This record gives sequence, C-alpha cells and structure tokens, in this order.
Amino acid sequence: MTNDQLSEKRLDQLREQAWKDGVVTDRGVDVAGGPIPRKPGYYGEPVVRPPVWTWEIGLYFFIGGIGGMSAVIASAAILFHHLDLIRAAMWLAGIATILSPILLIMDLGRPRLFLNMLRVFKHQSAMSMGAWILTGFGTCTAPGLIAVELHFHHVFGGTMDQLVRIAAGIFVFGSAFFGTLLATYTGVLIGATAIPAWHLHRVLLPIHFGTAGLGSAAAWLELIGHRIPALNAIGYYAAAVESALLIWLTFNKHGAADRAIHEHGSGWLIRIGEILNGPLALILRLFGLVPFAAISFLIGSLVSRFGWIAVGKVSGTDPEAVFASQRL
Repeated sequence: MTNDQLSEKRLDQLREQAWKDGVVTDRGVDVAGGPIPRKPGYYGEPVVRPPVWTWEIGLYFFIGGIGGMSAVIASAAILFHHLDLIRAAMWLAGIATILSPILLIMDLGRPRLFLNMLRVFKHQSAMSMGAWILTGFGTCTAPGLIAVELHFHHVFGGTMDQLVRIAAGIFVFGSAFFGTLLATYTGVLIGATAIPAWHLHRVLLPIHFGTAGLGSAAAWLELIGHRIPALNAIGYYAAAVESALLIWLTFNKHGAADRAIHEHGSGWLIRIGEILNGPLALILRLFGLVPFAAISFLIGSLVSRFGWIAVGKVSGTDPEAVFASQRL
C-alpha cells in the first residue's frame, strides 16, 4: 500500500471508532496537505519569541559582571586598607560604567530608548530594574573613583582629606551594593522569560553569572599585577563553584525541554565555557600557574555568556522544548 492508501485506511478506522464509541482515543493520522501541522508549535512556527540579541548583549553581560564584582572587591579591600587594590578595582568598575550603557544603547539602536526605561520604576520588570541598577551603579562609582584618587594623591590635607576618605568609603560601598545587583540581575533577567532552557535554570543562572563576574574581576586584577592571597582565594572559589555548576548541568537534564544546553552548537559553547572557567582554571591554580588560570577563567566566562544567549535562541525556536517544559 502507498502512504495515501494507509492514511485513508487509518481514517476509516477512526471514523468507525467515533461512530461506535462517540469519541476517538487512538492516535490520529497526519494527512499530507491537511490542516494538522507536521511540526510541533503553531503550524511549525515558534511558540515563544526567541531573543534577537546580538553580540553587544553578550559583551554587556561579561563587562557588567566584571565591573559590578570589581566594586565588591574594592569594598572588601577597604576593610583591609589595601589602597592600591581599591584604586585598581574601582578603575575596572569605572570602565564598566562607561562601556555598559554604550553596549546597551548599541543594541537598542537609539539612546532615547534607554532613557525611556528610566521614566518609570517597575519592580516587576527585569529590564526596568536593570536600567535603574546600571544608573545607580554609575552614580556611586564615578564619585567613588574620584574620591579614591583624591585621597590616594593626598590632594587635600588634614580634616579635608579625612572627609574625602569617608566619602570614598561611602561611595565604594554603594557601588558594591549596585555592583552585586548588576552582576546577577542579568541571570534573573533571562531566567524570568518563557524560554524553556533559561526558565528551567532560573535559580542557577544568577549564581552562575555572579560567580563568573567575581572570578573574572579577580582574574583581571591578578593579570595587571595584584598577586595577593585574597584574589587567589577568590579565583579558587569561583573556579570550584563553576566546576560544580558544570557537573550540575551535565546530570540535571530535562529532556527536550533544555536540550539546547546539551546539544547543538549552543551546548558546545556552554560546555567549553564551563570547562575553561571551571576545572581547567582550578587545575592551573593548583599548579601555581595563576596568569594562565586567570586567562582561562576570563575566556571561559566570555564564551559561556555567548553560549547562554545561543541557548536562548535555539530553545526559543524549538516548539517541542516549550511544550515539554510545560509538563515539568
């Protein structure tokens, strides 16, 4: 029999069942050219809208994480009176303050769109919160960096210098507060969407983004000459957490719902990134190869950021993943 003849025979059987029982419980038949779509979804179209982000957002995730966690390191350095480290970390935060809005505006296309997000404050909106977090981070980082430089160079003396030092501490701690939010909210942002592979790991993503940002900030500071035990300890911690997350992603599979993480080019990007800033960075540190460990962690963090964006694009265009995630 041909396929058409088999389909007609199957249709006759379904009609007989419907006539006899009043309901059809058996599997139907896909008729060529019929109204039943051959692909899952709405006639083969994606069920949810996949992200349309370009390279600017992946770089924004990476730079924002480094800048935000650099401010956290600077605030910790204040407690130990490590002024050189405070200066270097605040300069990294300051550079991120300049580059992050530029990357966002490049992705949006028009500066006015970024300013429009500041017209209202919506705590339910991750995009609105992100715009306000970035603004708060810049508002604290810029004067904090200026105050740190004034105190470092002893521009003022006596009581005035003490006031500058106090102001520097206040602004640096404020920058650290917003920096922590800046480094982690991007994980919250993508986890709050309907993209299956993102939403299923919404708890893991902020931890991953924050840890990667902290390790990347420490790696940058080590590469520019700050080889101190505290930064090395942060490097160990970040690499260990990333290794644990790699193991978690490897075994915590959800079938078709998050197969974009385990298959396709997007899955390879995730694995390569996590290996570089997890096990490989950890092993290199154990052998005392700190510069190579720092470079490995930085490359891995950058690759993984682009990997998660690629995962969102693949998962968002996979209707079967959307339907599978609804059953979990």
